[in-house]
Formats: sequence, structure tokens, C-alpha cells
Amino acid sequence: MQVLACSNIALELGGRQILSDVNLSVGQAEVVGLAGPNGAGKTSLFEVLSGRNLNHQGKVELNGVDITSLSMQERVKLGLVRTFQRPVVPATLTVGETLKAARKAFDPKPSRLRMEWVAEFVHLNAPMNTPTGGLETLERRKLMLACLLAREPKIVLLDEPASGLTGSEIDEIDLIVRKLAQEYGISVLLIEHRLELLAMVASRVLVLDVGEIIAEGPPDSVFKQPAVRAAYFDVPIESAVGA
Repeated sequence: MQVLACSNIALELGGRQILSDVNLSVGQAEVVGLAGPNGAGKTSLFEVLSGRNLNHQGKVELNGVDITSLSMQERVKLGLVRTFQRPVVPATLTVGETLKAARKAFDPKPSRLRMEWVAEFVHLNAPMNTPTGGLETLERRKLMLACLLAREPKIVLLDEPASGLTGSEIDEIDLIVRKLAQEYGISVLLIEHRLELLAMVASRVLVLDVGEIIAEGPPDSVFKQPAVRAAYFDVPIESAVGA
């Protein structure tokens, strides 16, 4: 069963083609990776899928329903949530106040037990009275994710969740992503430059280059393809073919 799918997505910004004929799908409880060099169009694709950018061609579906014209807020209500590259949190609030604000933002409101559960699920270690402005990167990412999970999403779009993290912190993100899919049936579409994380958690990887999908398949085989090595690692195709 496809939870999220898009077809023939094209996006032009400022007279420049950002995405061209992009097609992808994410199945139930599946973790799919999205890789590619800087400027390939990965975050722009997230903007389209999440509804933050509606000025595109093509179709987006959630659980078989056409959501192409729906706003970001409407898609959240249907179960599609996303994070951003920078884990921006409300610096004037504490951790507890941020979770409370997230609870009040939803209609119907999640229960208090649900809010406690999501904080525990992501292993949010910061005390509730900690100002969010003083949190380390990993705790900020956990807090953002906890707020989103309170909504009980069907799919989570994660934009570079390992950015700025150490090896042991990446292991924590790895565990969270695995549990989302394997234990709770939540699908994940994951943008990540840390290829070791994609190799660990993703069943499939799609590689974007200059706005087009150039490869798709299991991580181990995809990262060895000459076109991917040439685009992602800046290796001349002739050298990649001979590698």
C-alpha cells in the first residue's frame, strides 16, 4: 500500500528548472532515502510534498487521495508532517511549554498521556523546565519530532536529521527512525547526506541530480552506480565505470 506518492512533479523558480518529471512512492511502514548533491532539489521536493510550495506541475497523493491542491496545514491534518534542515525551536519557551503549545495547536488535542509518550519515545532527555534556546542540536531535533508525533502522522518527512550530530547521536536518530517504521507502522521519507545512515535504515534510496531522479534501489547497489558516483561524489563517469 502506498502511503505517499507523487508523479510527474516539475518545479520552476526564478526561471530555473528545479525539479523535472519526479516520481516516487513510499509504502506503509517503509523508510525511503532521498540522496543527492547540494542543489539537487531534495528540499524543494519536500516543499512540494508537504504543501509549502503549491506552484508546481504534477500530482501528489496521500493514501490514494489527491492532495495536490491542499495546503500544508490540511496535509498535516491528513497525516503528513515534516521537519526542516535547521531544528528551529521557540527560544523563549521551555521544553515543557513547547510541548504544551504543540498540544494546543492540534484539533482535536492530543491527550497529556500522548504528549508524555512522544517525549519518552524520542528519548527527550532535557528537563521540562529547560529553555529550548539552550538545547544541543540533538535535543532540539528530538523536541521538534516529539511535537510532530503528537499528531499521530501516517508519514514523516525528515530533512537531514543527522546534520550537525556526532556518531553516537546519529545512532539515536537511527533507532528512532527504525522504531517509527517497524514498531508503529509510520512511513518515513528521509533526506540525508550521511550515507551510512541511509544505508542502515532505508529499504530503498532515490538519488536526485539537477532536479531529476537518476537512480533508485537498495542503498548498497545505488551508491555504487557510475551515474550516482559521478553526481554525488564528483567522480568523472569514466573513472566511476572503471571503479
